[in-house]
Amino acid sequence: MAALFGVAGLLAPAVVLGSSGFATDVPDSTRVFVTASSMASLNMGVYYLVAAATRWRPFFRFTVPFRLLTCAVFTTLVLTGVAPGGFLGVAAWEGAGAVATGLALAWDARRR
Repeated sequence: MAALFGVAGLLAPAVVLGSSGFATDVPDSTRVFVTASSMASLNMGVYYLVAAATRWRPFFRFTVPFRLLTCAVFTTLVLTGVAPGGFLGVAAWEGAGAVATGLALAWDARRR
């Protein structure tokens, strides 16, 4: 999903902005930021795919607390009025991804 979202942001930044509840008629500086964020998202998606292909568990363990932190920060941005309510979807995605990853790692550890 991160890789796909990154590609979408590179090809159509306004779509990414609109899907998160942000205005799509934005200054060039915002489009540059969205493009840079999309490139980072694409990179993260590739990192996850490489980690999955090589079964690099330490990478996934490292992501759990940071995805939870991302969820907390993004939720706070919405609750304080800095970001629109639609941005809660991004926060929820990160939180759910962290929980799912943590559960999968725990299940895998018990299975061994």
